[in-house]
Amino acid sequence: MKGGDARDQARAEGIIKAAVQANRTLLTELESKQILSAYDIPTVETHVATSEEETIRIAAKLGGMVVLKLYSETVSHKTDVGGVKLGLRGKKAIREAYREIQDAVRKNPGAFLGVTVEPMIDLDGYELILGSSTDAQFGPVLLFGSGGELVEVRKDYVLGLPPLNATLARRMMEQTRVYTALKGVRGRTAVDLAQLEALLVRFSLLVAQQRRIKEIEVNPLLVSPTKMLALDARIVLHDPSVPEKDLPLLAIRPYPEQYVSAWELRNGVRISIRPIRPEDEPLMIKFHGSLSEDSVYSRYFGFLKFEQRTTHERLTRICFNDYDREMAIVGIRRSSESQAEEIIGIGRLIKVHGANEAEFAILVSDECQGQGLGTHFLKLLIEIGRKEGTEMIFGHILPANYTMQRVCKNLGFNVHYDSFAEVMKAVIKL
Repeated sequence: MKGGDARDQARAEGIIKAAVQANRTLLTELESKQILSAYDIPTVETHVATSEEETIRIAAKLGGMVVLKLYSETVSHKTDVGGVKLGLRGKKAIREAYREIQDAVRKNPGAFLGVTVEPMIDLDGYELILGSSTDAQFGPVLLFGSGGELVEVRKDYVLGLPPLNATLARRMMEQTRVYTALKGVRGRTAVDLAQLEALLVRFSLLVAQQRRIKEIEVNPLLVSPTKMLALDARIVLHDPSVPEKDLPLLAIRPYPEQYVSAWELRNGVRISIRPIRPEDEPLMIKFHGSLSEDSVYSRYFGFLKFEQRTTHERLTRICFNDYDREMAIVGIRRSSESQAEEIIGIGRLIKVHGANEAEFAILVSDECQGQGLGTHFLKLLIEIGRKEGTEMIFGHILPANYTMQRVCKNLGFNVHYDSFAEVMKAVIKL
């Protein structure tokens, strides 16, 4: 999935930073579309013209009918002030439209900076709306549903919290009435729901990463079996006077990409290490199937049956992670035969409620033990703890688990016998 990587994120941040430095809260339509493009959300080709002659030249290059819209840094809703002219062809029609848009905001000094010129797109598809606004309690909230000019009449939309994964995006889509049409009705071809799902995920990533955005609206987002295209976009920023530290936080912490890394086992096998994801549940079931009774006993201090370890309710708590409360990282290996991903180990850092400390837990598949993965996991958990501002990390170890005790001592833990719990306790202050 393209969009949202460091380069794209920096490009969007640059546009927002320039507006903030100019003491603006409203982005132009072109700036808004450039930010969408940075997150791989396709937008209609858009050009800015500041004179009638330039408008005519651009329209000639585009060919066919065009759309003119008010280009402004102060007018938020162009349609409300007569700032949108559709289906234009020929010099005369374009000149008249340009002047009408200019006249429409004449009473608003500085509102008219020119027009945007876009090709007239055939609306053979479904007009959707995609947006986000800031709630006082939940922070940024996503909106998805039926769009177009009658969006407020239809009232077919659903709200959600960013960031989304593929499953959450599909659940949002399924809760709208238009979803039935998107699947194909009365002989019409269905739209690419997987592609739309991915677009929603990228949009939620935009909202999660660009915290300076207060409101964003894509309406309409034209969706058909052959294309997905944002025809209009509007972005409003938080006031420049609001410092970064006071910008609203997400109700759900975004996926912590900063903790993704690569590593090599002692036998030379390359693996990836990353925070756990909701879709890892099937991989976790297979992982638990690879564990011996000794490994299970060392981790859980008892013989917990496979059926107990892999219940959906239990794995949901682990895989659908609140990264503020718990950080679980998994080691991923590619199968030499099928190239499918396999989990070969998991390390967890679980924050203690009401205290600035966390408990660690590590479990490595039997075939990968002795490859240094447990030690590497613990090093990563210590590093994560420091970055998260945790003051102390501790763990409980069976008295007979000399290997884990030695690993902890080598990494600076104080290991002592806890007579109350009858286990060894490893503690390190960060």
